[in-house]
Amino acid sequence: MFSDYIVYVDESGDHGLASIDQSYPVFVLSFCVFRIEEYRRDVVPAFLDLKFRFFGHDIVILHSHEIRKAKGLFKILVNAPVRKQFLEALEAALVRAPMTIIASVIDKKELCLRDPAPENPYEIALGFCIEGLLDFLSERSQADRETTIVVECRGKVEDDALELAFLRMMQADKRLAALPVRLVFADKKTNSTGLQIADLTAYPIGRHHLNPTQPNRAFGVVSAKFRRGPTGDGSGSGLRIYP
Repeated sequence: MFSDYIVYVDESGDHGLASIDQSYPVFVLSFCVFRIEEYRRDVVPAFLDLKFRFFGHDIVILHSHEIRKAKGLFKILVNAPVRKQFLEALEAALVRAPMTIIASVIDKKELCLRDPAPENPYEIALGFCIEGLLDFLSERSQADRETTIVVECRGKVEDDALELAFLRMMQADKRLAALPVRLVFADKKTNSTGLQIADLTAYPIGRHHLNPTQPNRAFGVVSAKFRRGPTGDGSGSGLRIYP
């Protein structure tokens, strides 16, 4: 039996440690969890409306980097009034979207300073997010039902390594071993609303971690969606920062 929820995953930054980008030395993984009925009924139509309003069609993939840089189809955002209208509409759609975010930030510079042979940042982040997802599903009596986790393809070698790490992680922890989740890999060209939302949430989290005092409206929207702990605080529950 399938659970009532589906998870879409995306990342910000790369997980490599050999050469760390000093301007963005973090790896962020964002799990966007939707109740399937709300996703189908409310979320997808809202983002389709946004696309038709600004592009006249739905064959457009909302991508954080291209939006920020006004590239490709988003060249229309070079026009200041259009950019303002689009960003306001996008923000409103994200605010209204009923979802829960479980995310992890791996500070790669700090990780390398603390451990001469550190683990793969992707695997560390994945472990934190899976643990948070298990708690989320357990609280809603869904942990015994199959939940799909949709991730974007990164290449055969990378995808095979991720799948192996995922299986190894699930088998190594008794709590996780009992959780019936499955990974589904989606091609980068897949026009998935959930994956696009996950992409839009990851970068603001990383940017806020690096510059917490800098104004960041996007992070304000995202942080309001973090899974909350018993005290109502998202830190440590909806957002894990390591080390």
